Amino acid sequence: MSSIKVKAIVLNNKSVKEKDKLVCIYSLELGKIYVSMKGVRGDKAKLKSAKEIFCFGEFLLEQTKTNFIVTGVDIIDNFYDITKDIDKYYEGCAILDIVDKIENQSNPPLFIELIKALKVLCYDNVKKYYCISKFLLDVFNSMGYKFISEKCSSCGCILGKKYFNYDIGEIVCPACKTALCEPISDLCFTVLKLLSITEFDNLKNLKLTSEGIIEAFRLLCKNYYWRTENRILNVI
Repeated sequence: MSSIKVKAIVLNNKSVKEKDKLVCIYSLELGKIYVSMKGVRGDKAKLKSAKEIFCFGEFLLEQTKTNFIVTGVDIIDNFYDITKDIDKYYEGCAILDIVDKIENQSNPPLFIELIKALKVLCYDNVKKYYCISKFLLDVFNSMGYKFISEKCSSCGCILGKKYFNYDIGEIVCPACKTALCEPISDLCFTVLKLLSITEFDNLKNLKLTSEGIIEAFRLLCKNYYWRTENRILNVI
């Protein structure tokens, strides 16, 4: 067997055998992989806390012919405070689920944004939907959909009234709108623009209206479904 060490975060897990767990981790080096954690359901197991979702650390893996076995974990952060607030917990679970659903390969920029999102969600006093909306914008950017622009993506004219075209994942003008478009209010566009240019560390300083962030989040959720055919876990 050969050993490898990866930085990773636990996305989900399921019980197998009497005391084992099959754990899905998203790693900086290998992307999403499934690893076996032996005996971690026992009360005195050394790696007991490393099997839980949100656990971020350096995982020492032994590679066998069929799978990876976790032999050690140096925990960097378990983001415990996320689990103490129901809104933060659902938002954090939704962020992990997004990564689980869309990303299998190694994607270092997205991995870094994931850790930033969870760190801010856990430790900064950010309002509901800020972190997940920012993270969704990062996801779309990684897919090539950089749609926050003052110009129509179809004809290039300066945008006045704006429509989101779910078919192409871009913002268009009234002349270019189709049946698959819906209008975007100026308030919603402003929220999206502010989120797109604000780093995670500065989200706590944003003061967005409740109406604007909810409208923006719903648009992002709908776009996520169009792009991936997956729905965001219920965080509303």
